[in-house]
Amino acid sequence: MAGAITRNGPTVAEGRRGGPLIVTEDAELLDDLLRLCAAAGARPEVHPGVPEHRGSWEAAPLVLVGDDAARRVRGAARRRGVVLVGRDQDDSGVWRRAVEIGADHVLVLPDGEQWLVDRIADVAEGVGRPALTVGVIGGRGGAGASTLACALAVTSAREGRRTLLVDADPLGGGLDVLLGGETTEGLRWPAFAASRGRVGGSALEESLPQLHALRVLSWDRGDTVAVPPQAVRAVLAAARRRGGAVVVDLPRRVDEGVAEALAQVDVGVLVVPAELRAVAAARRVASAVGMVLGDLRIAVRGPFAPGLDDREVARLLGLPLVGEVPSDEPSQDGSAPPGGAARGPLARFCSAFWERASAEAGD
Repeated sequence: MAGAITRNGPTVAEGRRGGPLIVTEDAELLDDLLRLCAAAGARPEVHPGVPEHRGSWEAAPLVLVGDDAARRVRGAARRRGVVLVGRDQDDSGVWRRAVEIGADHVLVLPDGEQWLVDRIADVAEGVGRPALTVGVIGGRGGAGASTLACALAVTSAREGRRTLLVDADPLGGGLDVLLGGETTEGLRWPAFAASRGRVGGSALEESLPQLHALRVLSWDRGDTVAVPPQAVRAVLAAARRRGGAVVVDLPRRVDEGVAEALAQVDVGVLVVPAELRAVAAARRVASAVGMVLGDLRIAVRGPFAPGLDDREVARLLGLPLVGEVPSDEPSQDGSAPPGGAARGPLARFCSAFWERASAEAGD
């Protein structure tokens, strides 16, 4: 069981990385709290009461006070991020003690263990603004969505953002191949198929192949063509907690796993070739995607059929226009990824997109 107490007060040490402060003399409770800290990847500081050395109580990103220690911390400075932890489900007095010490939450073990692990992991990772997450979808097969997704990610990384590129289309051949890194060491989607609950953001990032200054989660060359929706949710949530930018290359179908991905996308870009059949196909894709994603925009790819331009395509689909996606200039040796030429037309298009999207997100 977990409960919240609403109150106003100064925020202390927000954004600070580190483990929580544990205040208790209850050996059994301490063992449980240490176990939960270990599960969250955090190293706590432990004291029987308010620490004597100045600053620990105020600076800790999270304070876990055992119910046995409530009386000993009653006179401590009020701050946010205090959780009163007990074991007795029937003890109504725990709420009074929580108010006396200025706790934000009351937690009763073992029912509240998962909530507490998530909260500890948040402070250990220094959670701040979530990553700006962009999903790229083809209006029809061969529209160039994967190329644009790679170019957006490569451009984002070149501009200094922490960037993760996620290949959510198991039938697309692998974005690591498109980036020239199919043999680069690191985990692929099948390794995360059993993921449930919370995945550590830093552990995820460090486990993935690094290509062109960004991290890539792609598919291997095995027979696995899907991962459970719970795994998609857990992995993308971990990626977003790291901040920066996440680019997701999405398939045109919307199954349960894709719906989980779309639910975490901030801005969707539907890539539509400027031809009538592509517009007709894109209308069906937009209808399905729009049931989950609220912000879907159009990027039009030429050459243009007679009577069509980018604005007309956007009008026919009834969606906001990002612009016309230019063709990339191939490198002389063929080794540069999409958007790899910083002064090329595709990189300039992607740079302008990130500038607008970041401004809209308030970054």
